[in-house]
Amino acid sequence: MKLNVSLGQIDVSVGQPERNLDKVRAMTAEARRRGSELVIFPELWSTGYDLERVQEYATPVDQGLFAETADLAREHEIHILGSLLEDTGQGYRNTATIFSPEGQLLGRYSKVHLFRPMEEDVYLVAGEQAPLFSLPWGKSALAICYDLRFPELFRKYSLGGARVVFLMAEWPWPRLVHWQTLLKARAIENQCFVVACNRVGESGEWSFFGHSGIYDPSGELLAGAADDETLVTSSLDLDMVDVVRQSMTVFEDRKDDVYTRK
Repeated sequence: MKLNVSLGQIDVSVGQPERNLDKVRAMTAEARRRGSELVIFPELWSTGYDLERVQEYATPVDQGLFAETADLAREHEIHILGSLLEDTGQGYRNTATIFSPEGQLLGRYSKVHLFRPMEEDVYLVAGEQAPLFSLPWGKSALAICYDLRFPELFRKYSLGGARVVFLMAEWPWPRLVHWQTLLKARAIENQCFVVACNRVGESGEWSFFGHSGIYDPSGELLAGAADDETLVTSSLDLDMVDVVRQSMTVFEDRKDDVYTRK
């Protein structure tokens, strides 16, 4: 089975949701024109890390920019992924959503590992679930930025049958090598596709390098971006997951009793 995907690598204008939404609208239309079935945007694409104003931006997932994203997905008949600030009624979360071409919410994931250097832990509440989603192309999972540094999360996903992990990020300089190495490693060790969209541009003391990319189950970069605003499009051959897992029987050869023994 093939899945056509686009990565919307944008420069997020901090605290300017309407300006960022205009970019998302334009890239979504172009992704659909190219025949993509799914388009993914960076972490907190509407506001950036303007967390001091989280009360102003955050909404439930059926309101605000979440609802506008659902409408956009319906308008262009495409799946849209990205993360926004969610008001849960019991705190604020960095929440990624998947909206269907019919505008339905197919899945949501709240960032489990909050990034202290950007004070996420001060303003936000960490997610407590790592769900898998049965989507038209197979089981999939979501992760957000700093989550990439935690192999346990990705291993949980792969053991649950995930064929694709979608990751949205605001990953800054100078850690480009970390970004590229960890994306490749997560794909190789879990024998799945890793589809990652990072932002570009500057925000206060932070500078973001982009380099969004799609890595196959062998860790090869199928398609990638540089450090400018761009839309990257590629096709994933999801049958490759089975081929790689059958040729290198990592999951069959695991020793859970050893890993959990004290």
